[in-house]
Amino acid sequence: MGVEIERKFLIREDADGRWLKESQGIPYVQGYLSRERGRTVRVRIAGDKAYLTIKGEVEGISRAEFEYAIPVEDARKMLTLCDGPLVEKTRHRIPHDNLVWEVDIFHGKNEGLIIAEIELEKETQEVPMPEWVGKEVTGDRRYYNSSLAVHPFGVWQGEET
Repeated sequence: MGVEIERKFLIREDADGRWLKESQGIPYVQGYLSRERGRTVRVRIAGDKAYLTIKGEVEGISRAEFEYAIPVEDARKMLTLCDGPLVEKTRHRIPHDNLVWEVDIFHGKNEGLIIAEIELEKETQEVPMPEWVGKEVTGDRRYYNSSLAVHPFGVWQGEET
């Protein structure tokens, strides 16, 4: 069984963006065939590749994850079957202290949201923080991509957690 162990952070408001200029972003578009509590089924096109991903319930910062490459044309057709709006973003991979951060810059109704994610090998793994990383939002469901599809950042930004 695949397991995803991930932490999510916002980018500091005073970050100057130099760290991002070294990275070539990849456009992503994704939608959800199922967003039941405890499981999601996602279709994603990332650049010239596509994936079908099934994720289980979050326990701590871990959850079951199964991801399979699929033909891009199949993914395009599956996206038309998705429940709710699609999530569009540009993903940048930023190396820092032998780890690779994935920084998502959202577009459309989620414009203005930037999330940095780090995947870990174990929940207790120490993470050296880049200077541009801000508030941790790992447990805040509003920042899950599946939530952003139906309750976009543009609607709730600025609300207290």
